[in-house]
Amino acid sequence: MPQSAQEVVDLLDLETIEDNLFRGQQPDTELQRVFGGQVAAQALTAATRTVPEQYVVHSLHSYFLRPGDTAVPIVYDVDTLREGRSFATRRVLARQHGRPIFALTVDYQIPEPGLEHQDAMPDVPAPEECPTLLEATPGSQRIAEHWNREWSALDIRLAGLTRPGDAAPGEVLTRSRLWIRVNGEVPDDPRLQVAAFTYASDLTLLAASLVPHDLYIASPGMQAASLDHTIWFHRPFRADRWWLYDQTSPSASGGRGLALAKVFTREGVLVATVAQEGLIRHRPG
Repeated sequence: MPQSAQEVVDLLDLETIEDNLFRGQQPDTELQRVFGGQVAAQALTAATRTVPEQYVVHSLHSYFLRPGDTAVPIVYDVDTLREGRSFATRRVLARQHGRPIFALTVDYQIPEPGLEHQDAMPDVPAPEECPTLLEATPGSQRIAEHWNREWSALDIRLAGLTRPGDAAPGEVLTRSRLWIRVNGEVPDDPRLQVAAFTYASDLTLLAASLVPHDLYIASPGMQAASLDHTIWFHRPFRADRWWLYDQTSPSASGGRGLALAKVFTREGVLVATVAQEGLIRHRPG
């Protein structure tokens, strides 16, 4: 997987095969299936390549249909659904071996003034005062080596965690707060910043649904996978500057966990909201 900001940028540089048809290359990885954030970011990049520059992405909704093969490129087929005076919509199917592995619908808007309000940013320590996610996660040297190989393109710090029994009556049962940034400089292009954020947004969110059960994605007997992923973009921001991922999980049932997150800049601006449901089967032994 990318080990620097530049490698993330390279991963998002798709090859144009034909009108509305693109090909994304695979990184060097030991993962058994394509990382969901990668296919989502590449699909968003493919859609954005077909939209005039005056449109800005405001939401995306996606489904992970099949595990992706890390050994072959991914083909992204973009369908133009709408291009109006204010909004434009694209649909993307990502394919490998002749079958769809991921489906994305993304909507764009020409920026305009309007009513504004936002939730307040929670009170958390500064990222410089927080341990890295690797330091805060129990594990072995093997896990550390795996993390450094696959995820070193992202700088992630643990800013707060609610464990079982910590929440008072009436409070949110589970909360996982992380400071995240792409570890290096990403070009100023706002569309590239949004795609880089989309890449990072899939890595930690589902784990929030395991917090009430004192489990981790890597816990013995845990089978976890993203099923769908949605992002609403409220305001411009940079993926390579610190953003707070305020993650909660309101429900888990039927082998699925739901996770929600508010995304704040360091200055306290609410810039995005993310939602994801994923498979969380736990079969110890």
